[in-house]
Amino acid sequence: MSREPILPDPAAFLVRLFKTAVAAADPMICIPRALGPKPEGRVVVVGAGKASARMAEAVESVWGPCEGLVITRYGYGRPTKGIEIVEAAHPVPDQAGVTATRRMLELLAGLGAQDTVIALISGGGSALLCAPAGDITLAEKQAVNAMLLASGASIDRMNVLRKHLSAVKGGQLAAAAYPAQLRALLISDVPGDDPAFIASGPTVGDATRAEEALSIAQQFGLELPASVLAVLHGTTGIVPPQDPRLSRARTEVIAAPAQSLEAAADLARQQGMEVRILGEALEGEARELAAAHARLALEIAAKEARSRPLLLLSGGECTVTQRGAAAEAKGGPNAEYVLAACQTLAGAPRIWALACDTDGVDGSDEVAGAWIGPETVGLAHRLGLSASEALEQHDSHGFFARLGQQVVPGPTLTNVNDFRAILIL
Repeated sequence: MSREPILPDPAAFLVRLFKTAVAAADPMICIPRALGPKPEGRVVVVGAGKASARMAEAVESVWGPCEGLVITRYGYGRPTKGIEIVEAAHPVPDQAGVTATRRMLELLAGLGAQDTVIALISGGGSALLCAPAGDITLAEKQAVNAMLLASGASIDRMNVLRKHLSAVKGGQLAAAAYPAQLRALLISDVPGDDPAFIASGPTVGDATRAEEALSIAQQFGLELPASVLAVLHGTTGIVPPQDPRLSRARTEVIAAPAQSLEAAADLARQQGMEVRILGEALEGEARELAAAHARLALEIAAKEARSRPLLLLSGGECTVTQRGAAAEAKGGPNAEYVLAACQTLAGAPRIWALACDTDGVDGSDEVAGAWIGPETVGLAHRLGLSASEALEQHDSHGFFARLGQQVVPGPTLTNVNDFRAILIL
């Protein structure tokens, strides 16, 4: 029988697992593997997302200085030799993103069939690649985006509406590059890794209709401005999959959540642990998923005879539906997952949990997520904190900041969705 590994600091080990998952999706690793030789003729590199600057850096590490422009989140810029890096706002777009997107479309205009476009797309690109359709203003686009983020809608539902309010998403970036050959390299942050949903699919066709986007807005009670309604009741620029302008576009996913979960699982197995991956594409309300996972952990701890530690891993993208939260309350789906797990576990011995967003930003704060252990409830009580009250107010970031149990890695320069781990010793 294998000897049980010694873990003097289980929380630190969970953070190490998270960092291992992030490292597996580093563009400096996955871009060189996928890139191949530089095409002949003019090559233009464009892109958007939290990982796009790092992806551009990786391209130039293989091909040398290149022409192009990519848009990334503030603080996520990287040193490049020829590709221009523009930083803009996420998750709610700003004027810097709008101006850069317009410049990107101008850069693609006039390319010929002998030219090649490399599109570097990653999570976050939906907000960063911003060109409002019709007469929609930036302020109106920002308001709709903010409503979507607070609605509890899943990322795929959000992106359907976002596509129909955009002049660049839903295949429109690829259409703008035609007749040049376009090769899109994607880092997935969506359950199922469907390119149509990664950054709202700027390089792939979309079969949804404006009526569907309007239905989603109605389903979640969004109060849409007149300009938005005019676009949805008219003809949007979404490019259908069979459009000939997509005939020279090729899209491939080069990094995905499943690969990162496996990297973390391999590390745990090297430590002699049993690993169960609950799924890499789990969705739903963060607090509900957390409660289910915490109950599973309690059941395993109480009923299963084990000779070694057990690690439960999962990925995907949870949502948080705000219900009357105070205006100053702050929290993202990962920290809320951990907070809800804390409430269900109630200080159970020998169980630790962590949830973090692999892009380093949980919600809109510069915090990836948080961790808990058996002593968390007691520490919170001594500090006068209530997990249930913090959960009610969606103030998970505030709760874990007081406890000193946040995970703050800084910009990770990649994005393959949420990483969740529960360790049972």
